[in-house]
Amino acid sequence: MEFKEEDWLQLSGLQHFVFCRRQWALIHIENQWTENYRTVDGALMHERVHNQEMRESRGDLFIVRGLAVHSARLGISGQCDAVEFRHSSNGIPLAGREGLWLPYPVEYKRGKPKEHHADELQLCAQTLCLEEMLCCDVPEGALYYGEPRRRTAVGFTEELRRQVADCLSEMHELYRRQYTPKVKPTKVCNACSLKELCLPKISSRKQVADYFAEAMEGLK
Repeated sequence: MEFKEEDWLQLSGLQHFVFCRRQWALIHIENQWTENYRTVDGALMHERVHNQEMRESRGDLFIVRGLAVHSARLGISGQCDAVEFRHSSNGIPLAGREGLWLPYPVEYKRGKPKEHHADELQLCAQTLCLEEMLCCDVPEGALYYGEPRRRTAVGFTEELRRQVADCLSEMHELYRRQYTPKVKPTKVCNACSLKELCLPKISSRKQVADYFAEAMEGLK
């Protein structure tokens, strides 16, 4: 099965979805968004990284930034922060370059490694797009975190690939139904840029309909 292009979801939404399904729905279904320090700082980092005019050659390394990727099979599209093409016998030919080159995606994050695996899943989704577009196998990539200023290697295991497919399947179903999941407050709510829109403490206690019912009762 392949998705029509008009049904493709934003690849970047996978990270929102893993962080919080309700956050993803508020952004990608209801088109709601607010900024906080984390989102602004992260956007500035990606703005610098996504300079598509910056292409570097360093011996056996060729780096492309802001590479547009997609997967009709998974129904997603987006951009890779950076893809390093490395000389490899398992690689693919590149126009204007000798030899074979294996892609190595690198995603940049402003903070530090997290307890959940949203970053790894997002990077793996980029890799699945690269594999589908370039017809090659990509075994590994890396996450670069701004606070420790170092890379964390990520191996694209079968389990990680399965989790990506499962999440995207659920995302497509929620998007098709235009359904926003109910709030489930956790400790990460305080770090969410949509906290004032989501109102997790209030929403977890009562539904909007309950407030209307109480208000109408008070008018009787």
